[in-house]
Amino acid sequence: MLLVAATAPLAVACTTPPPPPPPPDPLAELVKAALSDAALATAVGAPETAAARTEHATRLQAEVDRATPRVAGSAAPSTSAQPSVTPPAGATREALAAALQAAQKQAGDLVATVESHRVGLVGSVAAGCASLLEALS
Repeated sequence: MLLVAATAPLAVACTTPPPPPPPPDPLAELVKAALSDAALATAVGAPETAAARTEHATRLQAEVDRATPRVAGSAAPSTSAQPSVTPPAGATREALAAALQAAQKQAGDLVATVESHRVGLVGSVAAGCASLLEALS
């Protein structure tokens, strides 16, 4: 009887399901937009814009990776594993300007909802998009 009582917690621990995965990081969408914009900028011959948006993606992905809880036994995420994005056919400077406007709005809207330690990063991305848009004009 004592043995059964002593091993009962072990049986419960072994049958407990793993915790649910964390919700998607809101910065992940900004990473996707930055990578897409970088590909578009490359396609229309705007290398400075491409470099800036690639840097945005790198910095945002680093924050996503930092904030993502590690699960025991899993490999650590890599910030260099960003997917390659193919620019749309018929890329134009107007399409790049529209994409930068959308990214600026997306980041600006997100500033009010992210944790305080992320506000500077997200605000910088929004401001960076505004600057890139102004330079493109």
